[in-house]
Amino acid sequence: MKKIAVPILAMAVLCWTGRGFAQDGIGKVGIINIQAAIAQSNDGQEAARQLQTRFASKRAELESQQKEIADLQTQLRNQERTLSEEARTRLLRSVDDKTKVFNRTNEDAQAEFQQAEQDAINEIGRKMIGVIDEYAKKNSLSLILDVSSPQTPVLYADPATDVTRAIIELYNQATAKPAATTAPAPAATPAPAAAPSARPATPPATPPPANPPASRP
Repeated sequence: MKKIAVPILAMAVLCWTGRGFAQDGIGKVGIINIQAAIAQSNDGQEAARQLQTRFASKRAELESQQKEIADLQTQLRNQERTLSEEARTRLLRSVDDKTKVFNRTNEDAQAEFQQAEQDAINEIGRKMIGVIDEYAKKNSLSLILDVSSPQTPVLYADPATDVTRAIIELYNQATAKPAATTAPAPAATPAPAAAPSARPATPPATPPPANPPASRP
């Protein structure tokens, strides 16, 4: 995700003296929670729905594997005193093998989900950067800081400088899909009148009635 890199000391100065800078005409500062802006945008919410749908079958598969392992573990506990040593060893091996398969499948699914999620975030983020840039220019902001990370060096920011909601609304407006419009059907061209015939028109043949389906004995 693209971020504006500013030294920690400079950020602290801007946080504490941002109003003084604005009064001197040097510029104004804004803050944004870019992660929240992406997640709460229309595209972000749609991407989340699509991801849930895309990985629903994989989640169901993992839940099925997990239940199978739990059932075997329950069987092992309930029959531990009555099972022969061979049967107990075979059951333990089955639990161990299925657990390994589950762990591998779960790790692969998590990695695939995280990659798909990151791709969606990056795609939305690239478009949102343009909206942020335009907003900053129109509102004479010299700097917009991303405060979404807990490790951000911003120690304090006036809530009035938070532009997150404004960016979400502008992004949704910029990326809104136009409503589909139904074009009016073209007026039908009247067919030319048929020339009179010397013979009377032959009535159309009446189709034979459909045979009823044969009843089965």
